Amino acid sequence: MKIFINDKPLDILSPHELSVDRTFECIYENPVDLPPTIDFHDDVLITNPSKDIIIKLLYLMRTRKLKNLDSVVLVAVDKEETKEFIKSRFTIIKAAGGIVTKGDKVLFIHRLGKWDLPKGKFEKGESPAECAVREVEEECAIQVKMGKEICKTWHTYTHNRKSILKKTYWFAMENLNDSGMKPQREEGIEDIRWLLHHEAKVALVNSYPSMRYLYKRFLKMVPKVQTS
Repeated sequence: MKIFINDKPLDILSPHELSVDRTFECIYENPVDLPPTIDFHDDVLITNPSKDIIIKLLYLMRTRKLKNLDSVVLVAVDKEETKEFIKSRFTIIKAAGGIVTKGDKVLFIHRLGKWDLPKGKFEKGESPAECAVREVEEECAIQVKMGKEICKTWHTYTHNRKSILKKTYWFAMENLNDSGMKPQREEGIEDIRWLLHHEAKVALVNSYPSMRYLYKRFLKMVPKVQTS
């Protein structure tokens, strides 16, 4: 499980999932407290964190601009218990969206000053796939064909003083009809474009880390896009 908190990735792993080849600049084994923020930099590994340590870590990542921090990895013997505890600290909202292809191009939207991918929250009774298709078609005014699930992303934000954890289901899709394509401006979408892979890589520089992570997962699943 990878959660993006203030655009910084937090991974929760079990001991056997931690690659022996992965290196960390900061390692804290069985910590009794967190280090000063000045010591929190590059890639950080924390093993066997207590609930108190997790609470402090979440608060630190949510409230401080940790410019020198690249990532944090928590390694816990009971990974599922740790995941459930972290989720319990937030109000969870579910959403779904899609990466739509048209030949060798991929559909991107421009919203809030950044390039993004179409997505939105569940309506009552919807499945993830139903939500994803509806949101993509509404936000982009196109018709799509559903493909395979790519992955799920998690990211946090604050709304009305509540700490929100958004779980988004992502699916690969194919364009069926884009003759009436236009951005859904009432949802804050300013522009919408079909981009070649090299153009998408440039656009993703002005995007969110979770979108870059998602796009890499997509390329592994649909390698033909990489030749564009």
